[in-house]
Amino acid sequence: MAETVLPYGLAMVAHRDPLGFTYGEDVTGPMPEIRHLDQIRASLRDPECGGPEDVYAIAMDVARLQDRDELKKRMLLFGVVTYAAGKLGDEPIRSQGHVHRISEHSGWSPPELYEIWQGKAIIYMQECVADDPGRCFAVIAGPGEKVLVPPGWGHATISADPSQPLTFGAWCDREYGFEYEAVRAHKGLAWYPLLQDNQVIWQHNTHYMPGRLQAITPRQYHEFGITEAPIYQQFIDDPARFQFISRPDKTAALWHNFHP
Repeated sequence: MAETVLPYGLAMVAHRDPLGFTYGEDVTGPMPEIRHLDQIRASLRDPECGGPEDVYAIAMDVARLQDRDELKKRMLLFGVVTYAAGKLGDEPIRSQGHVHRISEHSGWSPPELYEIWQGKAIIYMQECVADDPGRCFAVIAGPGEKVLVPPGWGHATISADPSQPLTFGAWCDREYGFEYEAVRAHKGLAWYPLLQDNQVIWQHNTHYMPGRLQAITPRQYHEFGITEAPIYQQFIDDPARFQFISRPDKTAALWHNFHP
């Protein structure tokens, strides 16, 4: 059983066979949910493709025991995800494209802050999931790098290196929920990632209007007070720092014309 100790502010180990996690003595979290290939076929370019039967494991509401009350008070939740190595037909391992469901407590579709822990990721995002997807970005990130997805954007997390697993953590709204219907109605997001000689290339999804995809690297989100420290450690140091995740309405001006 291959396993990786995760050095990003939480005492955890990621397991590969079977996919999942072991929590340290001061960390609590749920049994991970396994997303099987049959569950995500509807969002793939080739719904009949082959690939790992267990595509990824997701554990939502992972925390140090002493932080749980503070997280509940602030309506924050920390999730951890690990992907299998390999590919899905000619596509990389990836999540289903989705939009975050509007939270009752804020009235907004929440943003999400990712931090890559192992492997190489592409956080793909588009402004909306209507026929015109608006601006489309592929943010290429490695271990320790952070990527912020703004409120209301369609997005998916893609493993950019099929030879190794991808593991990441993310700050989310405690009332998190995923909306898949609009993405599935368009047979996926506006751009399909494909593997060619183990490199990711992109194909436009013709169910959307033609547009342009911008490939970029992560930036530092100084306007939100995010530092280079691990994002869970940043919460420990300043529990109010990520309030913009659960209350994006409080930073509404910063989301206007947001650039990843």
